[in-house]
Amino acid sequence: MTALDHIDAWIFDLDNTLYSGDARFFAQIDKKMTAFISDFLDVPPTEARVLQKQYLVEYGTSLSGLMAVHDMDPAAFLHHVHDIDLGMLTPDPSLRQGIEALPGRKFIFTNGSRLHAKNVGEYLGLYDLFDGVFAIEDTDYVPKPKHAPYEQFINAFDIDPARAFMAEDSVRNLEVPKSMGMSTLLITSDIDWSHEPKASRPHDGKNVPDFVDMHTSDLPAWLLALP
Repeated sequence: MTALDHIDAWIFDLDNTLYSGDARFFAQIDKKMTAFISDFLDVPPTEARVLQKQYLVEYGTSLSGLMAVHDMDPAAFLHHVHDIDLGMLTPDPSLRQGIEALPGRKFIFTNGSRLHAKNVGEYLGLYDLFDGVFAIEDTDYVPKPKHAPYEQFINAFDIDPARAFMAEDSVRNLEVPKSMGMSTLLITSDIDWSHEPKASRPHDGKNVPDFVDMHTSDLPAWLLALP
């Protein structure tokens, strides 16, 4: 456990971080992305899925690749892929308790949309705990792990990185915040994510890089164990 007495800004990713990584839940978004890309580019679903994962690795999100390569308007894409059934998620009162007890301000920083953050956050009974949400629309659709979104985020909320903490399920999204001076927590998963590109799948907790200060597979328990 890294000392966190100095932290006054607690930053959380959304998907697979504020809820336990659930391949079935995220599969809804994944399938809707494939369908949208197939329709938009008029290509077979198999080809659409290859492009979807290729852009995810190369650009940080599939959306960013579609915008860069195909000049796609993001609004329809975000609306389509985040129109999902939240019933697979289970609100966890212990997670609410852990986040509520944190001293200082709390934020959601996601590569998803504002509406997705609101819908998921409210369903989980957590949304009211956060002092701010920074979504893909707020970064001009430039995603983590690129450096610019982190700068935009800390400037938007006047955050001192040296007094900030960031929790993420994507290990590559923690390298920049660590370089800025933040304390970092990796949310790991033992679910089989082998269908996702290695660079973007949730981490299994083995051989974590040096820029990860701490890691856990159970965020609620980790928060409640804080001194």
